[in-house]
Amino acid sequence: MNKFMLSAVAVASVIAIPAQAKTATPMQCAVVNQAQVESLFNDFNNAWASKNPDTVTSLFTKDAVLLATVSNTPRTDHAGIRDYFVGFLKPSPVGTINSSTVKIGCNMAARLGTWTVTVTDPSTGAKTDIKARYSFIYRIEDGKWKIDHLHSSMMPEKAG
Repeated sequence: MNKFMLSAVAVASVIAIPAQAKTATPMQCAVVNQAQVESLFNDFNNAWASKNPDTVTSLFTKDAVLLATVSNTPRTDHAGIRDYFVGFLKPSPVGTINSSTVKIGCNMAARLGTWTVTVTDPSTGAKTDIKARYSFIYRIEDGKWKIDHLHSSMMPEKAG
């Protein structure tokens, strides 16, 4: 009798699932185009220019991952991301996109390519260009496009 009851419950569960699935709200995909994704970098660069780590950190999702160019430590929460930018913003970084590919999906977008980050030595004013690759993965959070993952790494080969 016990096996019969378990079988009956299992069959009832399988039958009920499709009925519930029919009433579920379909996922809505945010509309975004290539130019809008590209403009998100301008927001990021402007946040760098503010030199305020909180302004930069606010552009990231709550559970974002930052794999930064000049840090060995993966940053996996806002506290870690903010900590990175406290130091990184001191030499007034400015990013320039050199190449870009944009990919768009449902409620996510990616911008990948190469960039140059120019930093200025605060004591001498000397500028240094850091050539690197980047991957920005954006996701909708609370109705806004935010950085869900940012990875940047220096170019492995010297330019010839």
